[in-house]
Amino acid sequence: MPIEKWSDQILVVELQDDPAFTDDVTAAIDETASKTSMDVVLDFTGVTYLNSSNIAKLLRLRKQLLGNKRRLVLCTINTNVWGLFMVTGLDKVFEFADTVAIGLTAVQLAEGG
Repeated sequence: MPIEKWSDQILVVELQDDPAFTDDVTAAIDETASKTSMDVVLDFTGVTYLNSSNIAKLLRLRKQLLGNKRRLVLCTINTNVWGLFMVTGLDKVFEFADTVAIGLTAVQLAEGG
């Protein structure tokens, strides 16, 4: 299953290219709207490209989480997708981790365990 509750405070989402990307990020937005104490770790292993709609969804999720003082960590970004983040300046907007394990660790350490 692409969306997994890692714990009561952490949601891990394994993303794929569209149309699954849009569906999964929308599901994460819906899940975190009702649970305001949840951080999100996005696994980009299956993502080879992003379009403007995908970026808009990511920004919406980020805004919602930041409004609740929660974190969004993007992990395992491939070279093509990373290039898009850099060209658009979004590499300075989002928080990144090399692997899901590192992303989960960063979120858990920030929570104090």
